[in-house]
Amino acid sequence: MNSSPAKLPNKSAAQKALEKLGLRRDIDLALHLPLRYEDETRIVRLADARDGDSVQIEGQVTHSEITFRPRRQLRVTLDDGSDTCVLRFLNFYPSHQKTLSVGARLRVRGELRGGSFAGGFGREMVHPGFKPAGGALPDALTPVYPSVAGLAQSYLRRAVLAGLAGADLSDTIPAPLTSKIGSQPMWSLREALQFLHHPRPDAALATLEDHSHPAWQRLKAEELLAQQLSQLQARRGRAAMRAPALGGPALHGAQGGLQQQLLALLPFRLTAAQQRVCAEIEADLKKPIPMHRLLQGDVGAGKTVVAALAAARCIDTGWQCALMAPTEILAEQHFRKLVGWLEPLGVTTAWLTGSQKARERREMLALIESGAAGLVVGTHAVIQDKVKFNRLALAVIDEQHRFGVAQRLALRSKMSENGEESGQEPHLLMMTATPIPRTLAMSYYADLDVSTLDELPPGRTPIVTRVVSEARRDEVIARIRGQLAEGRQIYWVCPLIEESESIDLVNATETHQALSAALPGVMVGLLHSRMPPAEKKAVMSLFSGGQMGVLVSTTVIEVGVDVPNASLMVIEHAERFGLSQLHQLRGRVGRGQAASACVLLYSLGDAPRLGEMAKARLKAMLETNDGFEIARRDLEIRGPGEFLGARQSGAPLLRFADLALDAELLAWARALAPLLLDQHPELAQRHVLRWLGGKAEYLRA
Repeated sequence: MNSSPAKLPNKSAAQKALEKLGLRRDIDLALHLPLRYEDETRIVRLADARDGDSVQIEGQVTHSEITFRPRRQLRVTLDDGSDTCVLRFLNFYPSHQKTLSVGARLRVRGELRGGSFAGGFGREMVHPGFKPAGGALPDALTPVYPSVAGLAQSYLRRAVLAGLAGADLSDTIPAPLTSKIGSQPMWSLREALQFLHHPRPDAALATLEDHSHPAWQRLKAEELLAQQLSQLQARRGRAAMRAPALGGPALHGAQGGLQQQLLALLPFRLTAAQQRVCAEIEADLKKPIPMHRLLQGDVGAGKTVVAALAAARCIDTGWQCALMAPTEILAEQHFRKLVGWLEPLGVTTAWLTGSQKARERREMLALIESGAAGLVVGTHAVIQDKVKFNRLALAVIDEQHRFGVAQRLALRSKMSENGEESGQEPHLLMMTATPIPRTLAMSYYADLDVSTLDELPPGRTPIVTRVVSEARRDEVIARIRGQLAEGRQIYWVCPLIEESESIDLVNATETHQALSAALPGVMVGLLHSRMPPAEKKAVMSLFSGGQMGVLVSTTVIEVGVDVPNASLMVIEHAERFGLSQLHQLRGRVGRGQAASACVLLYSLGDAPRLGEMAKARLKAMLETNDGFEIARRDLEIRGPGEFLGARQSGAPLLRFADLALDAELLAWARALAPLLLDQHPELAQRHVLRWLGGKAEYLRA
């Protein structure tokens, strides 16, 4: 396959602009598809054109002048023999004036305006495209491509043509496998690209715009297949790696093993979903190949205890386990829980964060390197160079979408390079409280085994959600007084820490001051990410201990904070938050026996109404507490790119396919990928390189 740079004139500025768009290879240019099309294949008489149409007309300039009211502009009158039209240019150059001089015959294209839109000047076009009349009309629609500053459409069109001519567009999918998908016959890749760059005038524009045309179907099918192939290659690559098989005799066998001891110690019984997931993880850990499993579950589904039981299996066979969380608050929450469960069983747990004092850090590092610490819990500090594990066999990453590829690879590389672990990888368990919709799991997570906690532990209180205008703020504060009188605690979440000139939002500091004044005698705390770690810890300790009635916070409490006595969550400027984030924040309440509520305070500011996306998010929060349904709607609203967060850092997202609409194509690609990889490995490799270039390796992480 030709992967060389496109052969274009040596114009460095334009080449840099192409590179900014990611257009380095011929195939990149060939796959750079138009945003829309202009019809320059026919001339329309002004008398036959309707206002609002984008049309191409041809006529003679009968008048041309520069006017200064209401502002400086070039006004040109064009007569096509059936009617006249005024062309207005607010920005123009002397060369424009020359081309648009009286007597010139022009071919002009733009949106025709008339009536009240023309300001009393009759029909007009504002900043239309123009060129001298004459010459044959094109026989295809004119493509308009995504571009950047400094890159003219004319140059981009020539570059794409060069890319189409130079790219290897031979099929990488054997013909019998592409005959059709569902009821539609499949076009070849070359046919599809030639058509999409230069569609015939009689093409159904609607099918081009909604990407349902067979040419688009071929492009989407190819893209999904490349993704499935790369994921399958990653999965098979890991299957060839070695990992410690944690199925040996338990060191604590005399007491029934750490897992059995931990289960006996827990003050609750595992749900059926937790038991099922524990069995899936246990089976993986006993194999000599690295586990690569995603544990997904709604807020409060009990992921931490599943991780603790996996850690117990690891430690019980003489190995170490590391658990990494994205924030110190979440890491400390895990640390407290795990120490409470495992320390009575004789397990030493080390704690690592970036804010530790040097002496404590040295002590922790020594425990880890000697192997005395069976479990290591911390933030990004766990993957720093100075951290040397003695026998790491299991890495657990919580809220995995907040970590980039490089960070996950660094944790996986922490196994010793010497001794019996040489050449091995640790087992990897990733956890997320953002459930993954099925189509996303089939595509971006196809290289993972997915375990799902689809059952909440008994005792979780349903949360009532209300959407309330900022104008009713006093009523919300009155509700808070009522909850405090019943001995309950309250979260109040704000989107900003301090004043911003760009966004006029009430910030956390101001809200803290206002609530302190409105609730005399009540301890109102403030928590945000810029506070020193010791201060954060002190505030959380007061709130967790029940001394603090109200905690004003930024989204630093989004995950991990567990205070059963908190029964009310107020989210200020809820219209500014993402749907997944709103659901995570709501999950901080409803953890005890008391009836719990979440109030979504919205503000219109100067806007007449809420935006459509904000409205859709708040509507979803009102209608369901189900994290899986929330995730499905979030995917619909935001698309996969934002939904995935940092997981695909460095890897391309889907450019053409739509997971919500192209489930049939995705199923086809999933079924075809193993056949192509097994029967035609060279074609499979060419296909992946064509679509992903050198980025496919990121999918291994």
